[in-house]
Amino acid sequence: MAPRRKKTLSEELRGLSDEDLAKRLEEAYRQLFSLRLKLSTRQLANHRELPKVRHQIARIKTFQRERELAAAWEAAAQHEEVS
Repeated sequence: MAPRRKKTLSEELRGLSDEDLAKRLEEAYRQLFSLRLKLSTRQLANHRELPKVRHQIARIKTFQRERELAAAWEAAAQHEEVS
């Protein structure tokens, strides 16, 4: 029997609602602020956390934009059907 594949962050984010994505984005921005503060006070132990959080923010924004474009595309398609 094959081992069960772990859900990736992208798959997890894709399954979230718009409100949950907004919450995740806000949390990521707070985490980025905290990491920057720790970096400036030389309390940050792992400096690789900063790019990870920035990448996470970019990924969340990408999913939000995908949904925005899909909604606009759908609205345009419905408008063409009516015309």
